[in-house]
Amino acid sequence: MMLAVSFGAFGAHALKAILDDHLLQTWKTATDYLFYHALGLIGLSLWIDKVKPNRLSTMAGVFLLLGIILFSGSLYLLALTGVTRLGMVTPIGGVCFLLGWLFWILSALKSGNN
Repeated sequence: MMLAVSFGAFGAHALKAILDDHLLQTWKTATDYLFYHALGLIGLSLWIDKVKPNRLSTMAGVFLLLGIILFSGSLYLLALTGVTRLGMVTPIGGVCFLLGWLFWILSALKSGNN
């Protein structure tokens, strides 16, 4: 969450004079998704503390973290470098986000059956 705040402030202040509107929006999207999924990781860790951790909950955390790195990371790099080919990595990060949430749901269902 600290990184999200830092990156958001950096984009809003330091990059505003450097990047065009499209790249600033790309930076903002990366920061928004970093916020949401960092909060998700915090929620997951609090939830795991209350239930018995299992392989599915571990996979949920791994995929949420991979999603942050691949999705937000690729968008940050794209905004800073202008290398549009980095955008090919972004959907992989999006799939990782989806898998992370799916594994959390499956873990919750499994925990509810015990």
